[in-house]
Amino acid sequence: MLALNFQSEKHEELLLARQKNCTVRLGDVSNHYPENSIVWITTGTKFETKRKLFTAFIDRTQVKTMADLTSNDLGHQNPGIKTRDELIADFERIYKKRITLEDTVTVIYFSEVNE
Repeated sequence: MLALNFQSEKHEELLLARQKNCTVRLGDVSNHYPENSIVWITTGTKFETKRKLFTAFIDRTQVKTMADLTSNDLGHQNPGIKTRDELIADFERIYKKRITLEDTVTVIYFSEVNE
């Protein structure tokens, strides 16, 4: 079983409220998350116990540059992030490295599977 893990508390809150149905990941990770796959949506920090929130279906996986992200991508990733610059600042905090508009990202849209 594949998992999409989220380490941030703010993402856990958005997922639990069903306000987040997309994730943007740095680099091309499309081969790890193919469309039409079933994944667990989990939360937890690296090397710690994870918590399964729900099961999801990967609806769409797209590889883009940071510059090509749409407002739709941003809004579904995190309704509190309105611009690419805000997402870049967030990513720089998470990844602890400089991120540019030319960096490759993978946009993964998912929907909950009722069990």
